[in-house]
Amino acid sequence: MRMTAYLLSAAATVALAAPALAQQATTTPEAQTTPSQGTANASVAGQTNATDADTTQAASADAAVAEQTNAGDIVITATRRSERLSNVPIAVSAVGQEALQNSGGSDIRSLNQLAPSLLISSTGNESNASARIRGIGTVGDNPGLESSVAVFIDGVYRSRTGVGLNELGEVDRVEVLRGPQGTLFGRNASAGLINIITRSPEFDWHGNGEATYGNYDQYRFAGGITGPLIADKLAFRVDGVYVKRDGFYDNVTQGGGSEGKVNDRDRYFVRGQLLFKPTDKLSFRLIGDYTRRNESCCGAVYYSQVETADPTANAAGVAPFFATVNTDGAVVNNASNRIVDILRRQGAAYPLAGNTPDPFSRNVAVTPGQTFRNKTKDYGGSLQADWDLGGATLTSITAYREYKSGNAGDVDYTNVDLTHRAGDGNAYRQFHTFTQEARLQGSLFNDKLDWLVGGFYSNEKLKLVDNVVFGAQYGTFAACRLVANVSPALAQQGLGQTGCLSPTGRATVLGAFGPAAGGLIAAGLDRLSTLNNLGDQGSVYRQKSENYAFFTHNIVHLTDTLSVTGGLRYTHESKDFGANFNNNNTICPAQQTALAPLTRTQSGATALAQGIVTLTCTGNSSSSLNALNLQDNFSDGEFTGTAVLSWKPTPQLLTYASYAKGYKAGGYNLDRSDLGGVNGVFSPRTNADASGLRFNAEKVNNYEIGAKFNTRGFSFNVAAFREEFTDFQLNTFNGSIFVVQNIEACKDNLNGLDTDNGINPVTGAQTGACPTDRSKKPGVISQGVELEATLSPIREVTFTAGYTYSDTHFRKNLIGSSTTGEPLDRALFLLPGSQLSNAPKNVVTTSFSWTPEIGSGGMSGLVYVDSRLTSDYNTGSDLAPEKAQDGFALVNARIGLRGRDQNWAVELWAQNVFNKDYIQVAFNTPFQGAGSRANAAAYGGTSNALYSAFLAEPRTYGVTLRSRF
Repeated sequence: MRMTAYLLSAAATVALAAPALAQQATTTPEAQTTPSQGTANASVAGQTNATDADTTQAASADAAVAEQTNAGDIVITATRRSERLSNVPIAVSAVGQEALQNSGGSDIRSLNQLAPSLLISSTGNESNASARIRGIGTVGDNPGLESSVAVFIDGVYRSRTGVGLNELGEVDRVEVLRGPQGTLFGRNASAGLINIITRSPEFDWHGNGEATYGNYDQYRFAGGITGPLIADKLAFRVDGVYVKRDGFYDNVTQGGGSEGKVNDRDRYFVRGQLLFKPTDKLSFRLIGDYTRRNESCCGAVYYSQVETADPTANAAGVAPFFATVNTDGAVVNNASNRIVDILRRQGAAYPLAGNTPDPFSRNVAVTPGQTFRNKTKDYGGSLQADWDLGGATLTSITAYREYKSGNAGDVDYTNVDLTHRAGDGNAYRQFHTFTQEARLQGSLFNDKLDWLVGGFYSNEKLKLVDNVVFGAQYGTFAACRLVANVSPALAQQGLGQTGCLSPTGRATVLGAFGPAAGGLIAAGLDRLSTLNNLGDQGSVYRQKSENYAFFTHNIVHLTDTLSVTGGLRYTHESKDFGANFNNNNTICPAQQTALAPLTRTQSGATALAQGIVTLTCTGNSSSSLNALNLQDNFSDGEFTGTAVLSWKPTPQLLTYASYAKGYKAGGYNLDRSDLGGVNGVFSPRTNADASGLRFNAEKVNNYEIGAKFNTRGFSFNVAAFREEFTDFQLNTFNGSIFVVQNIEACKDNLNGLDTDNGINPVTGAQTGACPTDRSKKPGVISQGVELEATLSPIREVTFTAGYTYSDTHFRKNLIGSSTTGEPLDRALFLLPGSQLSNAPKNVVTTSFSWTPEIGSGGMSGLVYVDSRLTSDYNTGSDLAPEKAQDGFALVNARIGLRGRDQNWAVELWAQNVFNKDYIQVAFNTPFQGAGSRANAAAYGGTSNALYSAFLAEPRTYGVTLRSRF
């Protein structure tokens, strides 16, 4: 689907409406807003009642009490000076409780509909999520990587984005800050920040409750109550949510019972708060919360299963059968993919025969006895103290959190048991995190200088326990996959001693590679059948992170219309890594020894011998790892900061220009797959390999210019930006192993060696390296324009619309690290010069809200519609063409009736109204073939990789009853 014509017309109308994300205030008009170092446009929506904000969080140095005045504008008192937000150059889009509620949001994914520069997706585990701002984010769910987009909840840093997928309870608003952050928040972030502010306790009695029933047998109950315990001194608040819903996938192999549906919901959340104000100048806010989930997540469906071959140069010497030429010049095997044939012979319900999967039938086949069901627990507490010292305000936030999520899964995504993580509790990830932040803020020189200084400390212990093993049918599958590479016809025969490993099959292999290697080849193939149920039995990875930082953020008002902002931060990061393995794959070291003479020569049997070792030891699954005690550590320090010049030529118009430098810490790839790099399985592993799992810090230089116009009933914002990322952290699954590389550009011309997917035929080394003194050039660029507007012609009607153009691309001459100058991984040969994954160039969001009065009794109605229109993009970090997603439009709607002061309401709602089918992320299905059609078209040979995808949610609808007092 091509969106060009629509986007051009949408851009023409953006001057009238584009997402400032504003909507009508409801009860009290006050809300709290947090200023940011960034300088893109600010827009505030749905500013609902941050009740008693002036007595709770206004004293916080980063807090601001906001009053809705004009559409898309607020008044802030961040430094106890009242200024409209349109006067302050900050990059924040704030979405209030009512905006989230209307869009159907119970977690941060609903922000996709309201913020065009933001995209949030979830993939292999509901405890994980990937957030992107302006096309930049952290790919994959490897817990060793922190997110480029940080998440804060009530001022507390959450170390991974996935916590935002929990129920949030009563939320005052969510702020999305674009661009690097660090001089106003405790933890720095390289791409942006999501700041969630929940409703605080109040000194008047209030309560709320709601009940929802929807399709997929969804039940959701939420409620809260707040009030005084000691008048004007001590107040409390309690919020709770319970959700249960059937899954979106039907499990055809385990129908009925708890395993019959996949991607279900079964969770509850509770949060308690105390607000203590012993004096007018001192307050304490104590928060404790607990979340528990017991859900079957996440299933995936087959998305592409086409086998292709180059029509002129088939390097493997294998001619495709029943082939036709595709439009890109590759030959497409319309009859069958040999990997599909093998799986079907082994009893696979999916993939279906042929080359046309039906992913949106939403049927999955889980191996009997395996599960996606996991338990997640997330709990902790925080204490915020705000002390008005007279000339300054001191804020302290102390927090401790624990998080544990199971990691069981049938991770081959077929009922043929190739690989899995058992649901025995021996696969999980766990975080223990302590953070402390302190800020002091005030004004000097008759309010000519607004100053802020602060410090931050965090200590996090991460533990990952893995039990991934080869499945009960893996050995036969692996042998047949190798034999089928020699003769595709053998893949269509029976298995076992009557098929791939029959005398005919062996004779075919030996005939292709010669009798001299016959003994070792046959022995290698025979051993594959003994691989079943071998692998990790509780291997443990540990990472300890300690971070401290000092920061300052200061605004100098040179005149009434001209201001300069300067911010500076020093961050020190240290990490300690350790890993111990418990792996019972004794076949791997035996194969490595037996086939070593063939894998190290250039004989005709080399390719098959290497294939045997690779499939036996894939992902470095080997009992020889058990002797290792991997240990490594590093420390890093970095100065970052911001500078802003803002000028207000008229009362309605603000212009500004800014520069900011951002930073995200380095760390370790918590996966044994990448030990020793791409050739790891062909040489012994040692403790020295631990340092090879380390990746560098991600850094960015951000440049922005913009303008904001605001008048009563209308606001319009525009910003242009350019972000240059060095050592961009990219996590890639290439079908067998996970690889983490720091994407950088070489200053020298590599003459296409970063796109050649090549290996030196003499030395076996990968081509495309760069001298380390020539490797310091940004590898990723994000540049574009953001337009936002809000129109509220009358009090009951609000229109918003927004357009983001983001050209977020890799440069050419790419390498995998600025430190070593290592070549770009062979799986990433499509990256140079291409748009990043999950980074559409064009996004348009719109919303319409109408709340007409009905009669004279105080009743009102609600009509609400929002939409997100996105252009084409690729969902895979390697940009394989099979992983592409066409552009699409997504629409949500809600209609309702409300009583006086909204003391009751009934609403009918629908998400994804037109039931648009689209994917979140496509990926190489583990072990099931190799190479995309891009490999075959560019380099010859046969490509037969199968691809699976995590689907987005289908249409959901229901009714909600709500009451407030």
